[in-house]
Amino acid sequence: MAINKKQTQPKITTLAVKTMNNKTASQIAKSLGASALAQTNTTKQTSAKMEIIASKVLNSVKYSKETKSLAGAVLSQANKERKS
Repeated sequence: MAINKKQTQPKITTLAVKTMNNKTASQIAKSLGASALAQTNTTKQTSAKMEIIASKVLNSVKYSKETKSLAGAVLSQANKERKS
């Protein structure tokens, strides 16, 4: 299995921290933020479960631009060889 060497960008890291500290942020947004933070300065990759969640967020109209940014970052760090 190939390793994805992408890491969370500083802008996304900042957004993830703000989301995690926001008492009104949704559980989905906080989960995406946690996943993005877990991949900051590491070689960790997005889990299959988080890939599915991020994909659903990106395909939905109910989530904010910020939540979709987190979802996009999480998906960009997914394992490209994983089969759904």
